[in-house]
Amino acid sequence: TLGIDRDSAVLGAAFDERDPGVERFVAMSIEGCRRNHRHSGLCGEAPSDYPEYADFLVEQGIDSISVNPDALLKITLRVAETEERLGRT
Repeated sequence: TLGIDRDSAVLGAAFDERDPGVERFVAMSIEGCRRNHRHSGLCGEAPSDYPEYADFLVEQGIDSISVNPDALLKITLRVAETEERLGRT
């Protein structure tokens, strides 16, 4: 639903997935998927680059998160901790 060329010298610096408006949009999308019994997933750099973004996604109830291989262990552990904190284990 939203795609930005993060490698673009023109566009890359103009957008931040942690912007409150983008986070509201993502939260609304996850909720819409849940309400309509659809899978929600995110593929992108955000959870790998900003581990707190993975927390946000889990808190919103996302079904799956794609991360870079070098961040897999760190983010998997972080997701497990967030799910435990939320009582979802």
